[in-house]
Amino acid sequence: MQTDTNVAEDLNQMLMRARRNTLGDLLVRTRERVPDKFALAYKDERLTYAELDDRVNQTAHAFRENGMKKGDMITVMSKNSMDFVVVNFALARIGAVMIPVNYMLTAEDVAYILYHAGVTGFIASEEYAAVLDQSAGELDIQFRYLMDVSEYSPELDDWMPLSMARSGQPTDFVETEIADDDLAHVLYTSGTESKPKGVMLSHKSIINEYVSCMVDGDMAENDVCIHALPLYHSAQLHCFLGPSIYLGSSGIILDGATPEVILETIEREKTTQLFCPPTVWIALLRNPDFDRRDLSTLEKCYYGAAIMPREILKELSERLPNARFWNFYGQTEVAPLATALQPDEQLSKLGSAGKPSLNMQTKIVDDHDVEVARGEVGEIVHRTPHAMKGYLHDPEKTAEAFRGGWFHSGDLGVMDEEGYITIVDRKKDMINTGGVNVSSREVEETIYQLDGVSEVAVIGIPDEYWIEAVTAIVVPKEGVRLTKEMVIGFCEDRLSKFKVPKYVAFTDALPKNPSGKVLKRDLREAYKDLNES
Repeated sequence: MQTDTNVAEDLNQMLMRARRNTLGDLLVRTRERVPDKFALAYKDERLTYAELDDRVNQTAHAFRENGMKKGDMITVMSKNSMDFVVVNFALARIGAVMIPVNYMLTAEDVAYILYHAGVTGFIASEEYAAVLDQSAGELDIQFRYLMDVSEYSPELDDWMPLSMARSGQPTDFVETEIADDDLAHVLYTSGTESKPKGVMLSHKSIINEYVSCMVDGDMAENDVCIHALPLYHSAQLHCFLGPSIYLGSSGIILDGATPEVILETIEREKTTQLFCPPTVWIALLRNPDFDRRDLSTLEKCYYGAAIMPREILKELSERLPNARFWNFYGQTEVAPLATALQPDEQLSKLGSAGKPSLNMQTKIVDDHDVEVARGEVGEIVHRTPHAMKGYLHDPEKTAEAFRGGWFHSGDLGVMDEEGYITIVDRKKDMINTGGVNVSSREVEETIYQLDGVSEVAVIGIPDEYWIEAVTAIVVPKEGVRLTKEMVIGFCEDRLSKFKVPKYVAFTDALPKNPSGKVLKRDLREAYKDLNES
């Protein structure tokens, strides 16, 4: 006999299930609206929404049959592929947590993430399987799946191809008790410390962010999108792939942002939507195929991660007369969209990050978290349902980031009288090179290990291609001769490629304030033309 308490609990569960909105639910709703519509293409394969959802269900059934469960931490390491998308939604269906890993990281960097997260499963393309096995050490890895292969590799007999695992599995929806605010993804960001932080994003955070992207980016069901930037990064994954699936638009997945391939795809697929950081937009403009291809269908163009140079934006507008441009600004901790600059504001507010997005409340505060007057510089802080649940296993950093009930971005900015925000500086000296964040402190700590280095400061300087280039300013020890080749070579042996300085300069002393803090703003001004020498 059921008690009143049991009846209440059952009713609560029924209500939660009926009202639920998770990543796993999102795809099935799109499938029911547009089952026969072309959803995604990757290389020679094209799937409708019904076929994509079937494959997700088969994969989720395979995971569950093998013992994977809600809350399991699963690392995904792969370049862009159809299986990457399938795995994203399959893990969401069973409540496992996806941890997409930057495939450019060194084995040491990967190992830190695996141990910090307590990973119990790997899903990877064959080229990265060995890196994960090497990095796993003593971890108890219970699941190993290979993406995009059809048979076992003799060297990887502990790994099972996903295609084999899901073969013969049912296509019915995989039911799991998941709440909207349960953890969906953990994305690692290097921050300003040498060790990365795990950003915990719930289903609720991610889907609220999708809505902001769709509204502020004028996205629609009839869009045909290119997904060329890495899906391990929140920009392509959460600003573009996720919203396109939510809307039921069509997408072309590319291995990477190769200009020739992007331009050919726009012409062949009659693409209407494309996101690239400024570095890639510049590469597209400078490619000879830009004028050879029919790009007239391209209507919605997005950039982010860095400020678009004025002349490049003007040139893009002239050479793509049918296109409108948006600037998306944000960071992983807010899933990641925070503000957007609209097409009709691109030249009148050039350099601005725009206004807060639909689900975002933003203000600028001083060091005491008091809101500053319009036109004054301060830290950008947000209140938003996009926000992360915190940093994994780090309540102290979480408390610091959310002090006063606002998420502190660490970016310095200014808001004008009309509410437009301009990014002035990175409060914690993050370097954004080619759309990838690099911690200056991590590079500095590496260079300090080189014999003969007395002091070093790592900054970002303007660069035509990288937008910001990692640059090391080194003070050699007295009587020691160092060369830029020695510094770069030392870093190449110890750091991921994108973290290695592009430029090195030597000086007798670093500028400092009375308390001894290095004045990096002075260094950025002094060495801003270093790449021209």
